[in-house]
Amino acid sequence: MSGWILLPVFLPTIAGILLLVSSFREHLARTDGMPVFIEDKEVLGKLHQFTAIVLTVSVVLALLAALSGDRSVTLFYLMKDIPIYFHIDEVGRINAVFTSIVWLAACFYAFVYMEHEGEEKRFFGFYLLVYGMLMALDFSGNLVTLYFFYELVTLTSMPMVLHNGTREAIMAALKYLLYSMLGAYMGLFAIFFLYRYCDTLEFVPGGSLNPQLVSGHETILLIAVMSALIGFGVKAGMLPLHGWLPAAHPVAPAPASAVLSGIIVKAGVLSVIRVVYYMVGTEFLRGTWVQTAWMVLALLTVFMGSLMAYREKVFKKRLAYSTVSQVSYILFGLSAMTPAAMTGALLHTVFHAFIKTVLFLSAGAFIFRLGKTRVEEYTGVGKQMPGTLWCYTFASLALIGIPPASGFISKWYLAAGALDADIGVFRYLGPAVLLISALLTAGYLLPIVMKGFFPGEGFEISEKKEAAPAMLVPLAVIAALTILLGVLPGPLIHYMSRIAQALM
Repeated sequence: MSGWILLPVFLPTIAGILLLVSSFREHLARTDGMPVFIEDKEVLGKLHQFTAIVLTVSVVLALLAALSGDRSVTLFYLMKDIPIYFHIDEVGRINAVFTSIVWLAACFYAFVYMEHEGEEKRFFGFYLLVYGMLMALDFSGNLVTLYFFYELVTLTSMPMVLHNGTREAIMAALKYLLYSMLGAYMGLFAIFFLYRYCDTLEFVPGGSLNPQLVSGHETILLIAVMSALIGFGVKAGMLPLHGWLPAAHPVAPAPASAVLSGIIVKAGVLSVIRVVYYMVGTEFLRGTWVQTAWMVLALLTVFMGSLMAYREKVFKKRLAYSTVSQVSYILFGLSAMTPAAMTGALLHTVFHAFIKTVLFLSAGAFIFRLGKTRVEEYTGVGKQMPGTLWCYTFASLALIGIPPASGFISKWYLAAGALDADIGVFRYLGPAVLLISALLTAGYLLPIVMKGFFPGEGFEISEKKEAAPAMLVPLAVIAALTILLGVLPGPLIHYMSRIAQALM
């Protein structure tokens, strides 16, 4: 029996639903005319304990499933020949592992951070639900199952964006919902055609197009694939439908921003990989207008995202624009369709998840302890919160791509893969844009480090306000991973290279 692989899907899902319908309540009091959340500390402690136990067990089960051999299970049949079907393969295994690590670290951080946000029962209920949906997405064995849980990831993660209930949060959540659903419907349009022209909707490395069925219908199939790339690219923040990211991140609680930016955007990346490398195949797309348009959109997003981040003064919004740029590094690597570029894309998928989690959790710690949200307010923050700023510094160096941090490894493979590819002018334009983006990344991340640690003469602090250990420890662990994976990248590079070769 391999049905046990469903445990990391259903355990957090059921626990999240139970938490949402439980009788735990937070009470509103008023101090000086302002609403203040008053919680029963004993009950709140039990809420945290329940969440921690459920998520820890779920993560252990997910890792055991991911590290086991290939396993499959059919949940039910949506139609006669279309099951809701789960299968563990290499790409799903990668996503499940880094998702689990980030989700668990951000959860323990959130136990402290959410004290000033309130409505913790609702937050952690949806937090568990989303984790279950992400595990289902990672373990999806066919395109319809992937689409089904892709939509559920959107629906269950939206409440984390609108958590504080302000008008700005509600509008951002609606924008996230509408953009994501529009993208999903564009993906669904492609699925209809892939169902017609593929031998199976199950994920087959190299693709499952039937040449006889495709013959004479290449144009409509290319249009369908382009629709899928743009549609699933919405979740990944690719132009032109990237606007939900800078709208959602500033209003969402920092732990939600961290997982949105580090993990949930990778749902779009995973879906693109499934369509291109498991359904259509690179041979069908290589040299077509679809590949060209995809590379143009990806590189344009890399450059524009970096430029907008450089100009942005609100810290979390700056990091959101950074995500827009950095995830399109991955999309460009996928569009080059060479083993080296694919290796770089897979590596950057993992590294970016850890890096951006650290950056957003650092931003949350600054907001939590200092109440500062704008870049110009962080002068001297290194004197007040040195541990937090060091974590931010390590992640910044990794995102810029300064060796030996992890980002250098993935960007090296992305540039090398582009130079090896037969993609015309993009062979040189791609690495050039990546280099310009790296310089802009340094320009919008490092000034905070410099002014934070070296505020200049006359700067004084009354007391240190370092983040609580429950926030700082998860932050430090993930920050250490951003460096460690760059210092000892060998096994991961070998693993990713083997996957890339199998998918070409």
